[in-house]
Amino acid sequence: MMKKKAEDKLRFWLLVGALLLGGGIINAWERAGEARISRKALKDFPRQVGTWRQMGVDTRFDAETERVLHADDYLSRDYESLDGRIASFYVGYYATQRNGATYHSPLNCLPGSGWIMTDGGVIEIRPVGGHRSFEANRYVVQNGKDRALMIYWYDGRGRALASEYWGKIYTVIDSVGRRRSDGAMVRVMVPLGNSVEEAQASAVDIASHAASQLPAFVPE
Repeated sequence: MMKKKAEDKLRFWLLVGALLLGGGIINAWERAGEARISRKALKDFPRQVGTWRQMGVDTRFDAETERVLHADDYLSRDYESLDGRIASFYVGYYATQRNGATYHSPLNCLPGSGWIMTDGGVIEIRPVGGHRSFEANRYVVQNGKDRALMIYWYDGRGRALASEYWGKIYTVIDSVGRRRSDGAMVRVMVPLGNSVEEAQASAVDIASHAASQLPAFVPE
């Protein structure tokens, strides 16, 4: 009986010690905050990527949209290729996701804005300049008479991912191990003409050139 009481007492103090140690680690982690990361503002993103050149001025959202997005920095810009193709390019960057602010998945945002998403899949993007290839999501989207081919992915801390769930998992891992939870959602949309294949080729082309420029704005 006395031996059992001694064992129970030992377990109790071991548990107390573990809780105190865990609390101390969490407290130190919160006090340390996010690591300071140097990056360029998205407004300085190249106005020419590959054969694509900026068309018009950057779009700035209204105050309500910005409040919902809660991004620390964003870029919404149209590009035009030398042969007249048009593409919309968007990047929403979050310096930290510890406070609950995070990228908004098009799977949630677009249907809420009246867009219908079909023909979903995953496509490979091969950035120019020898950067590592990655997978991105691909959909045909439609809102009334407007139809487009959309590609999007999650980028940050050296990873480009199609999966939102893996993006969340790596955010938690990097937040603990690297004191970083910064990241971005990147989206390309190309108007859908007579051919889905042609629109997809255009979207992949500008995405592959833009992705090679992103590390200066969405740090690895």
